[in-house]
Amino acid sequence: MDVSNAPGQSYTIKVQGYSSEGEFMADVVSFARALRLGSVFDGSKMQIDEAFGKSVTSSILCMGSEFVVVDSAAGNTPKRVIQLAAAPSVRDGRMYLPVTQACRMFSLWLGRSVRYDSGSNRIEAALAGRSMSGKLSVGVLPSGATERPGSALPAASSSSSSPTGKTTVNDIRVETLANGVVIRFSASGRKRPASFLRPDKQGTAYLTIENVDGQSKSLARTFADGIVKSVNPVSLGNGAMQFNIVLDTAAFAIKSSSFRYDAAKNDYVVSIMSDVDVDAIRRAEKERLIQARLSDDIDKWKLDAVVIDAGHGGKDPGAIGTRGTREKDVVLNVALDLGRFIKQKWPGVKVIYTRKDDRFIPLKERGKIANRYGGKLFISIHCNAIAGKRKYKIRGPEVYILGPHKTDSALKVAMLENSVITEEENYKESYKGFSDEYLIMSSMAQSAFAMQSTELAQAVLGRFDRKGSTISNGVRQAGFMVLWTPSMPSILVEAGYLSNPDEEKILRDRKSQTKIAWSIFQGLEQYRSSYERRMMASGYAK
Repeated sequence: MDVSNAPGQSYTIKVQGYSSEGEFMADVVSFARALRLGSVFDGSKMQIDEAFGKSVTSSILCMGSEFVVVDSAAGNTPKRVIQLAAAPSVRDGRMYLPVTQACRMFSLWLGRSVRYDSGSNRIEAALAGRSMSGKLSVGVLPSGATERPGSALPAASSSSSSPTGKTTVNDIRVETLANGVVIRFSASGRKRPASFLRPDKQGTAYLTIENVDGQSKSLARTFADGIVKSVNPVSLGNGAMQFNIVLDTAAFAIKSSSFRYDAAKNDYVVSIMSDVDVDAIRRAEKERLIQARLSDDIDKWKLDAVVIDAGHGGKDPGAIGTRGTREKDVVLNVALDLGRFIKQKWPGVKVIYTRKDDRFIPLKERGKIANRYGGKLFISIHCNAIAGKRKYKIRGPEVYILGPHKTDSALKVAMLENSVITEEENYKESYKGFSDEYLIMSSMAQSAFAMQSTELAQAVLGRFDRKGSTISNGVRQAGFMVLWTPSMPSILVEAGYLSNPDEEKILRDRKSQTKIAWSIFQGLEQYRSSYERRMMASGYAK
C-alpha cells in the first residue's frame, strides 16, 4: 500500500491477505494498521477506530453481514450504514474482505480516496488533509488544574521540547466552520511545550507557548464579526509568548474549547465549538460526502449493466392461474424479451440474468448475482395472485420498491413472494439473519438509492396500459427479500394477476408477454434519459 499524508509525506507498507478465485482477500486488521487505525476483533465482530479527526468514529464489521455500521464514540453524529457487495469472512482467526470492498469501506468511512489498482496489485490511499497527529496535545494542563495567564509554564518533557534551536510563530489563521472556529498558530522550528486555558467569565482564552518569538504587532488580529473578536500576542519575560483570544460570548454560546498540536503542519491549534443547527450541519455533511463519492467514483454511476430477475423457476412454479398458467413460465419469457430489447437498443449496456431457463435460484442468491456482476439497476419480474371471490375483480400491474409494508395488501404480496424460501434446502439456517432488523438495515442502506428506485418504479408503472385495471397507479413498498441484497436502484414488477381469469388470458399470450417487456423497457428508457440529463447537468457524464 502507498499512503500519502501530505505533499512530500508518504510511506509504503504491505497489506497481508491471500488470493481466492483470482481475487485478493485483504486482512482487515493489516489494512487498518497500514492506515494507522486501531482495531479490536473478538472472532466474529471487529471494531476499527479512527481517532485522528475532529470527532472519533468507529466502523463495526460482523462476519457474514454485508452491512458496516459507522458510529461516533461521543454519540454526537448519526449512525451511518455502508452496504458492501460481499460480507467479511473469517479464516484462521482473522477477518478478510475482497480488496475492492475494503477500499470502498475505508473510502466512504474516512471520506478519503482509497483505491486498488489490479494491474499493479497496489493500493493507493490519499489521506492528505487528515491530521496524523494524536488528539492529545502537548503540555495541556490536567483536568481540574488552574494557572493564571502569564504564570510559569509546565516543565518541558524530553519528548516535547528541545532547548536548542529557534522557534518562531509566523502566522495566525482563523478558519470558520459551521459549528465553530479553528485557530491555527503556524510556527517554524522545533515543537515547544504549550498550555491552554479555556475561556474565562469575560470570554478570553489563553494559549501560551514556551521558547518562541514573533512580531506581536504583525501577528495581532481583529475581526468585525464571528466568534473570535481578536487575537492579541503578548511577549512574556520568561521567553514565552501568550496569545489572548477574545471571544464574542454575547452573540455566541460557547459549547467547548480544546487545544492540540498538529505535527504534520507544525501548527498549534485551538478549536472553539459553539451551539449550532445540528440538522443543517448533518445535511451539509451528507451532501458533501455524496458529492465526494460521486467525484471519486464516477464510473459506478454509469448505467452500463442491468440485472433482470425472472421470479421463481424450477421446483417453484410461483402463482398458478385457473387455466394452469405458471408464473415462472410467464416471467421468464418477459425477462428474456426485456433483455433482448436492452441489447438491441442499448448496445453498450450489459444484460445480466439471474436465470435464463427453468431452474430454481434461491432468493438470497439473486441479489448476490446482481452485486457480483456489477449491476446498476435490478428489475425483478413476477405475476400476482389473490384467493377468494375477489380474484375475479382484482387485476392490473403493480410496481414495488423495498421498504416497510405500508398496507395490508402490500404485506400479503410480499409474504406470497417471500414464501418461496421454504423450497430451499436448509432455508432456516440460510435466512436466520433475514429479520425485521435486517429489513430496517437494508432499507437504511437502500436509502441512498430510494429516490432512483422510486423514479424508476414510477417510469415503469406509467408505461403499462392495461384497460380495466382495478389497481391504483401509485408505487408501493414492501419487504420483498429479493430486494434486500442488491446495492443499486431496485424494483419488483408484478405484471398482473394470474388469479383473474381474464387477465390470465393476457399473461399467457406470447405477444402480450412481449408487450409487457416492451412497456418495462420504455420505463427504463425514460428513467435512463432523465438520469443522464441530471448527470450531464452535474458535470459527471463523460
